[in-house]
Amino acid sequence: MWGRTQRGRTFFNAVRLPICCNAGWLTPAYPPRMKKILLLSVSAGAGHMRAAQAIAATASAMGEPVEATHLDVMAYVSNGFRTLYTDFYIKLVSNHPALWGYLYQKTDAADQSAFGQKLRRAVERLNCRTLLAEIKTMQPDAIVCTHFLPAELLSRELRKGRLDVPVWVQVTDFDLHSMWIVPHMSGYFAANDEIAYRMRERGLAPEAVHVSGIPIMPTFAVPPDRATCAAEYGLDPQRTTFLMMAGGAGLGSLPELAERLLVMPGDFQLIAMAGKNEAMLAALHEVAARHPGRLFPQGFTDKVERLMACADLVITKPGGLTTSECLAMGLPMIINSPIPGQEERNADFLLEQGVALKAIDATALEYRIRALLEQPQRLADMRARIATLGRPHAARTVLERVLAGPAGAKA
Repeated sequence: MWGRTQRGRTFFNAVRLPICCNAGWLTPAYPPRMKKILLLSVSAGAGHMRAAQAIAATASAMGEPVEATHLDVMAYVSNGFRTLYTDFYIKLVSNHPALWGYLYQKTDAADQSAFGQKLRRAVERLNCRTLLAEIKTMQPDAIVCTHFLPAELLSRELRKGRLDVPVWVQVTDFDLHSMWIVPHMSGYFAANDEIAYRMRERGLAPEAVHVSGIPIMPTFAVPPDRATCAAEYGLDPQRTTFLMMAGGAGLGSLPELAERLLVMPGDFQLIAMAGKNEAMLAALHEVAARHPGRLFPQGFTDKVERLMACADLVITKPGGLTTSECLAMGLPMIINSPIPGQEERNADFLLEQGVALKAIDATALEYRIRALLEQPQRLADMRARIATLGRPHAARTVLERVLAGPAGAKA
């Protein structure tokens, strides 16, 4: 079993070489044909990429003859299109969240057959010809899209008869935007029963809709030991610990929030994750110097589960992947200033289930933390409700369904 990487892609292989005995001789048997699964995502926000990476990592651990290849669609487009699709998105949700919320609702309600939507898809096709050529060269047995853009591109190829490969769609939020409803797909994976219900209400064939959860890394399936992880980061495992997360891009104002919380009364410690935001990480270290032994700044890491294992609660923006990781780890949440659109709808789901609180600003966050410190039973009650919500094996569910092949006619 091994992994290897090239620009824009990640490979995970698992090969079995069975031995069969015939008339006393040990004869190597030909292994089953390696199935090739192609995972397509878009690096506009970290969640779509992480979902694809989780499926690829799970494929490598399944022990099945599977080669899972992950491609970032943005590695196959022009620089201008990449800037518009990724950098513009980050700036929009960071600096103008209300505008993003307006666009999210307008595009959700838009008629997908309208001229504007057809024009958008035409522009996307013109910028993704290299990707389509790469897919035809690879000749995968199945394709899983963790973003709607590649699904839209391949839908037209399927309709035109230029592609004869099962294509599946994995929705990565506790919400369903109309752009995820792409025709000619072999199947759709939903985060929960309500999203599956919404898929069917929007006209998808019932047999094509599957409830999988949102794929997360297999390391979240078995939470690591708290004391061991706390020792790795210099934390006190007996002390109440809050984990503050800013997402992979390091959005938000963690240094100011950390400072505000640390001057509060109460015996607790903070972990603050700045992601890839070096300026934020430096500012957090300055705050930590003013509060020795209480604030533990962290940059980007692929060991999030080990930090979560040290925590009693997570303060985070409600991305689909992050909240799914928290649910798998049994961690209650305080949702901090969700972006209008998919994050608000993710937050609605968590609040309805009673596993999260919402803080619309720094004052609300301080109030929520004070209340939980004064009434620890509230935190315990939130944790108890999580047990039925976590889906740590979502990626395996997706792979098993895809490897089994489409059930019934395409939607």
